Amino acid sequence: MIPTLKDHHFEARMFRTRVIVSIGFVIFMVLVLIFRVFNLQIIQHDHFTTLSDDNRVHTQPISPPRGNIYDRNGVLLASNRTTFRLEITPGKVTNMADTLKRISPLISYNEEDLERFHRERRRAHKSDSVPLRFSLNEDEVARFEVNRHKFPGVAIRDHQTRHYPLHNLTAHLIGYIGRINEAELQQIDPRQYRGTEYIGKTGIEHYYEDILRGTPGMRQVESNVLGRSLRILEETNPTPGDNLFLTIDSKLQSIADEAMGEYRGAVVAIHPKTGEVLAMLSKPSFNANLFVNGISRNAYQELRDSKDRPLFNRFLRGQYPPGSTVKPLMALAGLETKQIHADESTFCRGWYQIKGYRHKYRDWKKRGHGDTDLDKAIVESCDVYFYNLAYRMGIDAINQYVGQFGFGKRTGVDITGEQPGVLPSRQWKEVNLEQPWYPGETLSVGIGQGFFTATPLQLSSATATLANQGQRMQPRLLYAIQGAGAKTPQLQPYQSLNQIPIKRQANWDQIHESMRRVVHSRRGTAKKVGRKSKYTIAGKTGTAQVYTIKQGDTYDEASLPEHLRDHALFVAFAPQEDPEIAIAVIIENGGHGGSVAAPIAKQVMDQYLLESAG
Repeated sequence: MIPTLKDHHFEARMFRTRVIVSIGFVIFMVLVLIFRVFNLQIIQHDHFTTLSDDNRVHTQPISPPRGNIYDRNGVLLASNRTTFRLEITPGKVTNMADTLKRISPLISYNEEDLERFHRERRRAHKSDSVPLRFSLNEDEVARFEVNRHKFPGVAIRDHQTRHYPLHNLTAHLIGYIGRINEAELQQIDPRQYRGTEYIGKTGIEHYYEDILRGTPGMRQVESNVLGRSLRILEETNPTPGDNLFLTIDSKLQSIADEAMGEYRGAVVAIHPKTGEVLAMLSKPSFNANLFVNGISRNAYQELRDSKDRPLFNRFLRGQYPPGSTVKPLMALAGLETKQIHADESTFCRGWYQIKGYRHKYRDWKKRGHGDTDLDKAIVESCDVYFYNLAYRMGIDAINQYVGQFGFGKRTGVDITGEQPGVLPSRQWKEVNLEQPWYPGETLSVGIGQGFFTATPLQLSSATATLANQGQRMQPRLLYAIQGAGAKTPQLQPYQSLNQIPIKRQANWDQIHESMRRVVHSRRGTAKKVGRKSKYTIAGKTGTAQVYTIKQGDTYDEASLPEHLRDHALFVAFAPQEDPEIAIAVIIENGGHGGSVAAPIAKQVMDQYLLESAG
C-alpha cells in the first residue's frame, strides 16, 4: 500500500482562511454589541429612563375629606366614617375568573356586586384597583387577611364613607352622595376629583358640592418591582372640604316628624325676619345611607314602586292646590286694590252663581254663612265671599297682587330641584293649554283651587312675608361655613328681597287680626289649637280638593278611596304680635286642615317658641 502524501500548502491555506473567518465573525459580533449598547445607552436613553422611572416612582392622588354638615345647633347631619372594602387590581391578576371563584368562600358577593365590578373594570385602567365589595365587617376582614398571600392583586383597603346619622329624618333635605357615573364624568373637572369616586347627587350634598368636596392632594411613592411601596418621595396634603352649618333645627325637624305620624305630606317652618328655614320635612322618606355605595336593585324597586312615594320630595317638588290658605292674601288684595271694604258684606246662601251662567259654585257649608263680612269670611272660611271677591277683581288683578308673594316662581332657596308651582293667568293658559280664560276659573283661583298650585315651601315663604308686613326675605338653608383650620364658623348674611307696597297699614292689621281669630275665636276653623295656647297664633286652615264632585252631588269622605280624599292644610305665624316662626303644613288626603294639619303645626311652634327658648 502506497502512503498518501500531505499537501502542506493546502492545509496552511485552509488554516489561514479559518482564522480570518473566525476573526471576522468575532469583529462582527463585537460591532453588533457595540451598536446595541450605543442604541440603548445613547439613542433610546430618554425612552428607557422614562420607563424606568415609571416602574420605580408612582404618583398617587389623595382624596380630601368631605366637609361635615351640621344643623344650626351643631348636631351632626352628615359625616365621614372609615369602612373597609375588597378591591382587585385587574393588571395584577392572571386568571380573574379563578380569583373571583376562590374569593367567594371567604367574602360573599352577589350578582349585582359582580355586575358592577365588571362594569367598572371595563372603564378602569388595568393598574387601577376596582372595588368588588363594600362595607366589610370585622370577620370578613380577618378571614381574608389570613389568606391574603393566596390572592395577588387583591387587597382590603380602608375608605372614608359618607354617613347620615339621622337617616330618614333628613334624607330629602341633605340628599346623598353617590359614585360618579358616566354622564357626570363627562361634565366634571377630573383634576378636582382625583382620588375620589363620589359626588353629591341630591339635596344640600349636590347644591354645595364645590364647598364640601375639598381639593385633592398628591403623593409620589417609590416602589419595587413587586409594586410594594418603599418610601414616600414627595407629598402634598389635600385640603378638606368646608364644614357647613344649616339653618335647620334638627330637634324641630324631629318634632315635625313625630307629629306627622303615618301621614304623607310636608312641613316647612321659616323665621320671617331672616328667611332661615327652621324645619323642612317630607314624609314618608328613605334612608339616604342606602345610596352612598349603590343601592341594591330590590331595595330601589321597593322604594320606587311604593304607593306612598318615599323618594318624592314633597316640600320642594310637591305642587298642591293651596286651598283656603290663600284667602287672607285674597282679602288683602281686595282691600289694597279697593275692590272691597272690610265692613262690606256678601250674602252666602251656600252657593254662588255668575250672572248668565247656570253652574253653581258651592260653599263648603251647605246651608251657607248668611251675611258675611271680611272678618267672618276668613274666620269661618266662607267660599262664597271669595268667589264674589275673585269675580270682582278678575284674574289679571289676582295674578298681579298674589304673585308678589312669590307664587308661580321658585323661591330660590339653596337646594336643588325646586318646582315653581302655578299661579295661573290668561297668558299661562293660552301658552300651556291653548285655550281662552273663562270667568268660572277665576272663582276657583279665588279659593286656591283650579289651576292654582303651590309647593309647601312657597306657602311657608308667603306666610312669612305676610307675617313680616310685606317684607320678603330670601329663604335659605346655609347658616354658616367653617373653612379648613378655622376655629369658628363664618355666619352667612341673610338677604332681603323686596318690600310689598303697603297702601294702608290698617288693611294688613285687619288681616292679621282675622287670622288670629281663626285660631283664638269661638267660630274659628282652627279654634282647637288655640285653646290654652301660651302664645298668640295667626293662622288659616285649608282643604284642597283632589276629586271633582259632579254638580248636585255631595262630598262624602267615607265613601271615597283614601287617595281621592281632600288634602288638609294649615299656615300660621306666631307670636302674632312679633312673629318668630311661620309655618306651612300639608297632609295628603288628610281631610280637614283644622283637625289634622293645625295640630301638627302647633306642636312644631310649641317646640320652637316654648321648649327651645327654655
